[in-house]
Amino acid sequence: MREGQFIKRNLKRWEHFQEDTDDPDEVARRFTYLVDDLSYAKTFYPSSKTVSYINSIAANIYLSIYKNKKEKRNRLATFWKTEVPLAMRRNHRVMLFTLLFFLTFIAMGVYSAWHDQTFIRAILGDSYVSMTEQNIADGKPFGVYANDSEMAMFLQIAFHNITVTLLCYILGLTAGVFTLWFLFRNGLMVGVFEYMFFHHNLGAKSLLVIFTHGTFELSGLVIAGGCGLMLGNSLLFPGTYTRLQSLRFAARDSIRIIISLIPVFIVAAFFEGYVTRHTDMPIWLNLLILIASASWITWYYIIYPIRLSKKIKPDAPQL
Repeated sequence: MREGQFIKRNLKRWEHFQEDTDDPDEVARRFTYLVDDLSYAKTFYPSSKTVSYINSIAANIYLSIYKNKKEKRNRLATFWKTEVPLAMRRNHRVMLFTLLFFLTFIAMGVYSAWHDQTFIRAILGDSYVSMTEQNIADGKPFGVYANDSEMAMFLQIAFHNITVTLLCYILGLTAGVFTLWFLFRNGLMVGVFEYMFFHHNLGAKSLLVIFTHGTFELSGLVIAGGCGLMLGNSLLFPGTYTRLQSLRFAARDSIRIIISLIPVFIVAAFFEGYVTRHTDMPIWLNLLILIASASWITWYYIIYPIRLSKKIKPDAPQL
C-alpha cells in the first residue's frame, strides 16, 4: 500500500483517537490499534513523518494510561461498577439475539412435546421421565431436588453450572456454531421439562418452585451463550479490524462478563440446594425470590449498563 493511501485510509481514525475519553476499554483499544499502525508504518515507511505522527499519538495515550492509573484496591470496584456493565452494553444486540433464539427453542420444545408425547423421553431420557412420573404419582413431583444433602447438591450444581457456562462460551470459537447448538438443545430441554409438569396440571407450581433457582440459572446460560456468540461474531464479522484484533476485543469483553456470572451461578446453586427442596414454601416467598432474582438480572445486565453508557458516552466503535 502506498503511503498516501495508508494515510488517507487511517487519518480520520488517528484524529478521532486524539479526542478525550473516560472509557478505559476505549483507551486500551486505541492504543492497541495505534501500535499495529505504528508497526506497519515503521516497516514500510521507516523514514516518513507518518511514523513520528503515529508514535506521538500512541505516546500520549500511553502516558495518559499511567498518569490516570488507579490504586489496585479500586480495581475490583471498577470491574463490577464499570467494566462489566460497559462490556454488556457494547454487546446488548448479541445478547438480545441469544435470548430470542433460546426462547424460540423453548417454545419449540413445548410444541413438540404437546404434539408427540414420545418426544419428552427422547429429549430427557427414559430414566429421568420415569423417575419424575413416579414422584408425581407419590405426591412428590419435585422430589428430585431433595435426593441429596444440601451441601452436596450445592457443590455439585455450582461446579456443573460453571463448567457448562465455560463450555458454552468456549464453543463460540467454532464461529458460534456449537454455541447455537448448545442453546438449541438446552432450550428444547427446558420447554419439554416444563410441558411435562403442565401436562400433569402442575405447571404453575413448577414455575414457582423451579424458577426459584432457574431465574439465575437460565439467565446465566443465555448470557454465557451470548458471550460465546461474541467470539463467533468477531471471527465472522471483524469489521475494519483484523480477525485477530476483533477476537482480542471480543475476548476481553466476554471474559469480563463470564467472570461476572460465577457469583450468579453460585447463588443459583445455593437456591437449588437449600431452597428449592422446600416445595411447601408460601407462594409469596417463592414469588419474592423469583421477582428479586429477575429484577437484579434485568437491572445489572440491561438497565444499569444503558444508564452508565449514557453518562460516560464511550466513543468506541461497536463490533
